[in-house]
Amino acid sequence: MKRVAVTGSNGFIGSHLVPALLSKGYEVLELSRSRGVDIMDFDCLQGLPKCDSIIHLAARTFVPDSFIYPKEFFEFNLGTTLNVLELARMWKAKTVYLSSYFYGTPQYVPVDEVHPLRPHNPYAQSKLMAEQLCEAYYRDFKVTSIVLRLFNIYGPGQKGVFLIPEILEKIKSGYLDLKDPRPKRDYIHIDDVVRAVCLCLETEFNGFDVFNLATGISHAVEDVVKIISKYSSIPFTVSYSHEYREGEVLDSAGNAEKLKRFIGIDNFIGLEDGLKKMLS
Repeated sequence: MKRVAVTGSNGFIGSHLVPALLSKGYEVLELSRSRGVDIMDFDCLQGLPKCDSIIHLAARTFVPDSFIYPKEFFEFNLGTTLNVLELARMWKAKTVYLSSYFYGTPQYVPVDEVHPLRPHNPYAQSKLMAEQLCEAYYRDFKVTSIVLRLFNIYGPGQKGVFLIPEILEKIKSGYLDLKDPRPKRDYIHIDDVVRAVCLCLETEFNGFDVFNLATGISHAVEDVVKIISKYSSIPFTVSYSHEYREGEVLDSAGNAEKLKRFIGIDNFIGLEDGLKKMLS
């Protein structure tokens, strides 16, 4: 039996990933404050049972807060990654790091991994710097790291200020008010994220590499609303204020062909199928 450590195991991704790992026969070591483990405190990590792999999910993620508390974002997102990599060095373990989108306004879509990087907020900058830490630990200590640049994740149990859970909460009143119907995003279902992470664990690989985790297709806000309206059991009306955010990225889709070849997968769940599955 292989043992896998998962940071942030009580979060949205972790709550789906841990049961999947257990079902595959892994022994899972959950590293989160809810489990009494502070991954910011390296002394707290001493004496943990050795693991074969570490999946690093824990992060501060709410972009508006990163402008208010930049120091906390950089300290947590970099500090936890550094501690994870140091554990991996000591354990000779593989790491899988869940990163983010920081291509800015794309020069072309779908964007691939060689597209210029343009982090445009403290959160994105901290995630990019954490990727660079992963690369440095492979260069200097041969700690294997697989980095997955996650596009717009969605699925059952997601909370917070994200478009799809916001819509699903608002339609309960029968009325949906949104701002800009135009921005297009590449939505990746939680089941595909879990499947990709599990396949990364199973893939024989020694090195450092970065992969987009995306469907390759983008959908506008109004497209998302139309799909939800089609399958929702709750009738609702919708209005848009057409309030446009300065510097808004109007279209982003990711080219995941490199990842598909790496883990041996053909396709990911389309948005309509994913939302239909959620709403049923």
